[in-house]
Amino acid sequence: MKTAVVYVHGKGGSAAEAEHYKPLFPDCDVVGFDYKAQTPWDAVPEFTAFFAEMRRKHDTVIPVANSIGAYFSMSALSAELVDKALFISPVVDMERLISDMMGWAGITEETLRAQGEIATDFGETLSWAYLCYVRAHPLVWNVPTRILYGEKDNLTSLGTLTAFAQKIHAPVTVMPGGEHWFHTKEQMDFLDKWIREQHI
Repeated sequence: MKTAVVYVHGKGGSAAEAEHYKPLFPDCDVVGFDYKAQTPWDAVPEFTAFFAEMRRKHDTVIPVANSIGAYFSMSALSAELVDKALFISPVVDMERLISDMMGWAGITEETLRAQGEIATDFGETLSWAYLCYVRAHPLVWNVPTRILYGEKDNLTSLGTLTAFAQKIHAPVTVMPGGEHWFHTKEQMDFLDKWIREQHI
């Protein structure tokens, strides 16, 4: 049985981060997915093509996806292409996140609709087309999934994450004091221990 573990990075990350995961999956082919998509509609063809190739070469395909990478994975993939998934700090309700960002920036829907795109002072560009797409394409995810979440995640509330996890029957592990971005030694040690406990 050949198993592919595909690391799907978050915003600002890179496929090179897959190197960290190789010792955690010693019996698997661990690869980083260097995707270019910036939107879910671009992710669909790019992710589908990449994972279809992984499926052709392996008996089992497992994405380990981070943040927006998890959202893109859920937007594009299905049980036809992946067998199970591990998500780290996944974005599970993009409409709510966009609405939250609009609130942080003091932008109304009417203003966003009129201007199309608005750059914020916290580095995100809000897009009316993106918001409309997200509303028209709610996530449908039917892959066995396990989720790691940081208690102090500033992008997705525990309530939002829990509601989604219950909907897809995914067990959730919460790191006390953990952040959206797992990057400190303590956080990475927690992440590594969590992955080893999945027995993949």
